[in-house]
Amino acid sequence: MTYTARDEWEQHYGEGKGWRRLGEREQYLLAEHAPVPEGGGRALDVGCGTGELAAHLAGMGYTVDAVDFTESALARAREEHADVEGVHWLHLDIERDDPAPLHEEGYDLITLRLVYPFVHDRGRVLHGLGERLRDGGALVVITPVRETTPEERRGIALDEDEIAVLATDWETVECLDADGLALLVLRGPCHADTRAVEKRPTTAHALTGALAIVTDDAGRVLLGRSRRGMLELPGGKTQGPEDFASAAVRELAEETGLVADPADAYVVTMLVDDSHGIPRLTAVVRITAWTGTLTNAEADKFDRWEFFDLHALACVGDVFAPAALAIDSMWPGVIPDLPPVVSYPLAADRPPVPGEPDEAARLRHAMAQTVIDGGWAPSEPVRAALRTVPRHRFAPEVNVSAAYDGSDRAVITRRDETGTAISSVSAAWLQADMLESLRLQPGAIVFEAGSGGYNAELLAHVAGPDGRVVSVDIDPWVVRRTRAFLTESGSGRVTAVEADAALGAPAHLVPRSGFDGSMITYNCWDIAPAWRKQLAEGGRLVLPLEMGGYTRAIAFERRGKVLHARRFTYCGFVRDQGQQARPAPVVPLLDGALALRCDDGPAVGTQGLEEALRGRRHEVATGVTMRAANSYFGSLQLFAATTLSGFCRLAVHQESAEAVTGIAKDCDAPAILGEASLACLIHVQKDSDRREDKKWEWFAYAFGEQGPELAERLVATVLAWDRHIRAEANDEHADPVLTVHPAGTPDDALPAGYVLDKVNCRMVFRWPGRDVVLPGPVERPVADAVAEGV
Repeated sequence: MTYTARDEWEQHYGEGKGWRRLGEREQYLLAEHAPVPEGGGRALDVGCGTGELAAHLAGMGYTVDAVDFTESALARAREEHADVEGVHWLHLDIERDDPAPLHEEGYDLITLRLVYPFVHDRGRVLHGLGERLRDGGALVVITPVRETTPEERRGIALDEDEIAVLATDWETVECLDADGLALLVLRGPCHADTRAVEKRPTTAHALTGALAIVTDDAGRVLLGRSRRGMLELPGGKTQGPEDFASAAVRELAEETGLVADPADAYVVTMLVDDSHGIPRLTAVVRITAWTGTLTNAEADKFDRWEFFDLHALACVGDVFAPAALAIDSMWPGVIPDLPPVVSYPLAADRPPVPGEPDEAARLRHAMAQTVIDGGWAPSEPVRAALRTVPRHRFAPEVNVSAAYDGSDRAVITRRDETGTAISSVSAAWLQADMLESLRLQPGAIVFEAGSGGYNAELLAHVAGPDGRVVSVDIDPWVVRRTRAFLTESGSGRVTAVEADAALGAPAHLVPRSGFDGSMITYNCWDIAPAWRKQLAEGGRLVLPLEMGGYTRAIAFERRGKVLHARRFTYCGFVRDQGQQARPAPVVPLLDGALALRCDDGPAVGTQGLEEALRGRRHEVATGVTMRAANSYFGSLQLFAATTLSGFCRLAVHQESAEAVTGIAKDCDAPAILGEASLACLIHVQKDSDRREDKKWEWFAYAFGEQGPELAERLVATVLAWDRHIRAEANDEHADPVLTVHPAGTPDDALPAGYVLDKVNCRMVFRWPGRDVVLPGPVERPVADAVAEGV
């Protein structure tokens, strides 16, 4: 019996039919190999049928989620096991439905009894279930095997090869006999790193072929597990004068039974590489629509065809090299560490291809609601964009749950050779906040520096059908990826350009009156002149700006040649990679245990500093305290960084320096320098028996002859901040009045305030209460400083 339709199963259970009873041997093996963890455990019974196994697991002591896609089976299960406690009966198709009803914290045991042969996308389902296992948990598959199954029922039995595939890539596998059934206990990671592999050498002089990229209504890609032990895309060689698109459509039908119209097949890229030294040309053909039922039409070549989640493609084992490269041309980044290839993208005018799992819509709305509840998206256009734009389509290397995380987490999409993140999809609340700061109107034309696709589509959605976005990035890989994703799931209103975004948009893409809004999505030490020049009068520029090493997303409004700050938001982004990139001068101290970072000033000499740090420490209490609920002191950091001369940051890299400075390892603190002297600002916990009464007090720790004077400057700064800037609520601290003027603006043309000079601009800060006179800087000889950037 090989039912394929849900109504067949409904009829089966509705007629009172069932399955083989749970045997004593099965019960014994479950008790021995999957005992209930101490303190109780949680189990998931997939395809529970009439509930016999679920009831048994509850009797063992598990709390059980029992799922089945057949209502008639669940109705019988509820009736037959009405007296069983600890079982939650759930109507759910594990292959197709939104898994929201499943337990968020995972399971100690997952069982599939007499179910696995009926699962179609077996690799995907097993991978997804494996991700739900808690540490130490087990996935148990109980299934008939061909050698012990009568001929007439072998359609629901597995042979040795299928069992071997099932067990592939688990850390431990126990295959046990349960009275003729195979009982497999699988533990550990359910994946192996993906490898691009080749087939056997060929005798041809050259190879040409076409590979079909096909996705289902959930956006999953079709792959076949070949008899060669690798995953492959549908495809093959051309025949006679056949074009590549037609070849891909023909091979798709011959291998999988799926039918496509050549008009829905688009050659998007030509890949050039070699196989064992033989030149190879592969056409990547995107098929945007198809019909039919998936079958294994060439059983001599393939074991089965399945649809795979994109985020799982990094851990599926061996993939035929051209197939891996073809997938990478569609979704760059989902398969890492690929062999080199030359790619010739074709400007194929093809439609976006829809498709997402049911849970994506639920998670997208939940993410949007989290952002809205946090107050980050007050306007309806931004709210609608968050609810509509498919964020997961622009981060295919992670599962949808991670893509729609509504917390403070970004999705890292690219790292450099040191492991540092250089491209990401930012936290949703921050994207919404910056988008709100732009105050875009329908029809707006927007510049974006730093691509990725998702943020640009948010901008395009808010700007509406008559708006457009120009997105510029310096990284060719990022631009290729952005273009691919925009083609697959974009609005058609975003243009991705490969260039240094510090130079602005190419002239032919700049509106005559300038951009209505500009958004920079990477940390900027400076403000590029092009960003101001290409911005319309009254237009807004939002960018993450570094000041003294501290970053704020600031919304500026252009008035002539001057940018006026309108809004500040605490944030952090990946660093600039273009011509404006500026590594902060860092000076190591005490054999690397400490380091001075001078983000907005010249690097400093270390003469006398190490001796001072090894000497007596001078401590001065400020009398200013904060509670745990008010521990965020970013406004104090920024106030100090923009009002104190000689400002820097003192970072601790080794525990040996903690006792010296009072700074925790891997943290830093505001500091100021003098002649062979420095002072840093730290917070010290005050004694208290009750957590709610705990307080921290600001102290100035100083070293060297000028230390006491430096400490007094820090204390005065804290007192001024406490009096004029600080608020009880962390998001209500007073912001400065900030204006940004072109470099070269003379001093007498600047407004009164504290001036922070960059290469391309001069920033003037006026803080509340700035008329309070702070102690003047402690002079130190010019000889102690070295040239900036050294």
